Order: sequence, then structure tokens, then C-alpha cells
Amino acid sequence: MLKSFDELIAAVQEKPKKKIAIVSPEGTTVMKLVKQALEAKLAEFILVGDEGKIKTMSAEAGFDSNLINIINIPNQKDAAEEAVRLVIVGSANAIMKGNLPTATFMRAILDKQKGLNDNRVISEITIYEKIVDAPGGGFRFLTDCAINVQPTLDEKKQIIENAVGLAHKLGNTLPKVAVISAVEVVNPAMPDTIEAAALSKMAERGQIEGCLVEGPLAFDNAISQEAAKYKKIKGEVAGQADIIMAPNLLSANPLRKCLVYYTQQRIATAVMGAKAPIVLTSRSDSAETMLLTIALAAYIS
Repeated sequence: MLKSFDELIAAVQEKPKKKIAIVSPEGTTVMKLVKQALEAKLAEFILVGDEGKIKTMSAEAGFDSNLINIINIPNQKDAAEEAVRLVIVGSANAIMKGNLPTATFMRAILDKQKGLNDNRVISEITIYEKIVDAPGGGFRFLTDCAINVQPTLDEKKQIIENAVGLAHKLGNTLPKVAVISAVEVVNPAMPDTIEAAALSKMAERGQIEGCLVEGPLAFDNAISQEAAKYKKIKGEVAGQADIIMAPNLLSANPLRKCLVYYTQQRIATAVMGAKAPIVLTSRSDSAETMLLTIALAAYIS
């Protein structure tokens, strides 16, 4: 089981290089990222966009564009569709958003006829290294911090399954999932606590497989054994959760930002649920986060 980003990078560097198709990469940030990833030997790239701009910006970033595969498609919609096609035919292993609107990028991915839609909910997962007193090693996961605003019960089930699938790929064969709320008891006035309890029972009855699920749990007693002991909460997940499933975007997104800005955690992002990994970073993400996200996509693809 991988336990740190350093181990992840080392593992990626030892594996045959995967190819990531970047849609409309014309931009200083993206081109510098490509250079860093190439130098770190994390992946190979297919750049789908305006060839003239790509060559100009690659020179400004300090690498030779002749050493990389460029497909000249200036139109962003067409570029996104071509990148999706490359993944479908096996010419690329993952797809990454460059400098184009997220809606244009995702529309090509979700196209029911020729996209990467796998008839599942697509969700975001933030991964970070263990930071509290929970036993065991390995990565920790927080979901969904970016895509699903107010997921239904069935969507929450699929979001958990996406996170569990990612945990499995990183070597955690039976991740512990905490479905969190503001409290750790079922409260009829708080619908998310009812859904958390339902998800826990669904896992118990085999409707969610490959993991242990408990909920509702509060954030503290989900990740801290001391907090769980103080609240007299027993179980296989309390105080030792690998995966934190937040009730909605409003709670998950600030938690992600707290990891970065309050605890100075290194993080990476995965977007799961499609036929291939999707690299979808935030404009506020650091260069390190973007690089780790590429490494993660390369490892799991």
C-alpha cells in the first residue's frame, strides 16, 4: 500500500510512462507544468490545441515542443472531443483540462454517444497523507469537494464507490469510510444524518462493497481515536477513517481548503467515475498540487 506522495512519485517513475491528453494547453501555467512533469518523468503528453500557440508557449516555458506530440485543433470543443477519442481508442490513458471552460471540457467527456461516460456519477476526490492519531498508514481521502453540489442518496453511494475504487488502486484493500455530519447521531431534523445511517446499513447489507462504512460521524470522531473515545463511539471506522464522505459540496470544499491553508498538507485530486482518469485542477491549486495530481492520474490509469 502506498503511504506517501514520495512513494507515489517513485512508483510512477518506475512504471512505463502513461500518456495524458491535455485539451487546449495554451497557457503559461499548463506549459510549465508539462515541462516539470516531463523532467520528473511522470508521464508523456499529447497536446491537443492551437499548435502555433503551443510551440510559442513551450519555448517560453523552456522545453522543445518537437519532443512532444501536438495535434493542431484550435477550436476548443473539437479539441476536447479529439482528446476523448484518443482515450477511447487507447492512444491516451487519461485526459486533462487545459485553458478552456470546464463546461466545454466536461461536455465532451459526458457525451452519451462518444464520450467517456460510464453511466456513473462522476465525483472528485482529494487525497492527502495521514495527519492524525489514527492507526495504519496510507493515504486519506475526502470527497466530493468540487463536482456534486447536493448529492442524492444514490449519488452518495456512487461517490463512496468511486473513492473506494481509488483507495483500492493505491493498495488499500478495505478502506474505512466515515459518512460525516455535524453530529454523530441520527437526527430527524437533519436529513443528511438519516442518509448517513442508510449508507452505513447499505454497506452492512452488501449494497456497497469493498469497504467498511459508518455514519453519521462528526469529523473529529471520524479521524481521531481520542475524540471517538471521548464520545464513547465504538466501531471499526470511528477514529480511523480512511475516506471522509461529506454530505455536500458546501461542507467538503471548505474542508479541502483547510487541509491546504491551515495544515499545509500536500494534496492531489482525482476525478473518478468515467472510463479513464480525469485531471481537473483548480486555478488556485499550487504547482505542487497539479504535479501530484498528474502523478496520481498516471499511477491509476
